[in-house]
Amino acid sequence: MTNRLHVSDEFDALMQRLEDITPVLQDTADLGEELGRVPDEAAKALAETGALKVGIPHELGGYEFSPRQVIDTIAKITYADASVGWAFMALQMVTGTTAAYLGPEAVADLYPDVDGGDHAVIAGQGTKLGTAVKVDGGYRISGHWHFASGISMASHIHTAALCEETGEALVFTLPKDQATLVDNWDVMGLRATASHDYVCEDLFVPDSHIYQIATTDTLHGGTIYRMGLANMSGICHTGWALGVGRRMLDEMQALAAKKTGTPGAAVDTQQFYAEYARAEAALRAARAWAMEVWESNEATLDAGEVLDTEQETLTRLMLNNTTWQVHALGQTVYKWAGTAALRSGALQRFFRDLHAGTQHVTSGPVVLQHCGKWLSGLAPDAHWVFLELQEAA
Repeated sequence: MTNRLHVSDEFDALMQRLEDITPVLQDTADLGEELGRVPDEAAKALAETGALKVGIPHELGGYEFSPRQVIDTIAKITYADASVGWAFMALQMVTGTTAAYLGPEAVADLYPDVDGGDHAVIAGQGTKLGTAVKVDGGYRISGHWHFASGISMASHIHTAALCEETGEALVFTLPKDQATLVDNWDVMGLRATASHDYVCEDLFVPDSHIYQIATTDTLHGGTIYRMGLANMSGICHTGWALGVGRRMLDEMQALAAKKTGTPGAAVDTQQFYAEYARAEAALRAARAWAMEVWESNEATLDAGEVLDTEQETLTRLMLNNTTWQVHALGQTVYKWAGTAALRSGALQRFFRDLHAGTQHVTSGPVVLQHCGKWLSGLAPDAHWVFLELQEAA
């Protein structure tokens, strides 16, 4: 454990390996939609790049990428296939933070040889709480959870439950085969993420595999993990939105090249030129602000300090802005693509995936309202707990 921010020297090499497998992720995207999960060929290719180590602490053999490195990694994978990018961002975050927050006994069980590729891959959900009952040596948990994105690629589940006896919200890590998966991922977009429901019925989880849901106390790794789960999630969703936006604009550019010069081509109008330029500017501005926010955050983390309320507010506001700027960009692309966007293919799939991604709670209206309340000076003593802005007692 260290109070410094780790910036990995594995970044450039991993980005090249991801570039090399991009054709595989693109070519299997339609199959993923049919299967409702990341296809085996794509999952194998992704795992072989080492990408699933980006969130695991360096001291345990992981890459422990910095926030801006994580953003660019997720954007790269998402550009190839938005569903694979979504599944990956969830898996790498949960797999990494679990290693940071659990002690040596759990780490020995879950991460025996990270450098050699032998480690748990963990999916699950931490916002809806199940129930937990304290027993000798651990807890027995029960509940029905949603949105276990990437679970088809996972070996373990991370899930949250409330201990009524103590009032603590805790996160539990357990083998996937102990839970019951519910095959109900029938959705418009992000179909290949396998974001199924799952059920646990009176399952025992030992104390060694449990941590407090709002913890910022790390047992392994650098200061990035001291931000807690909510801020770590914000990094991920920022990268995902930027990857979707870049791919949709590039798809529109390729389509315009095919249509230009044909009779009545809409892409040969001054209005198209202006709207494409505006969408390009919006995406570049969103990315620039995202990197500015995280550059500031990284400096704070590297100094061994925690983010203050202003930084946390701007981080959440930046994610909201990035998500909805990309949503607006998607509307522009859909309009000018015409009937090409209706047909099976990358444009239609990314349009649907984008509209699924905007529904995530991290970019929802309540978080935006909290940001405005603090920024307007109407909650000067409040602080963030997950996605809630809580007033001082």
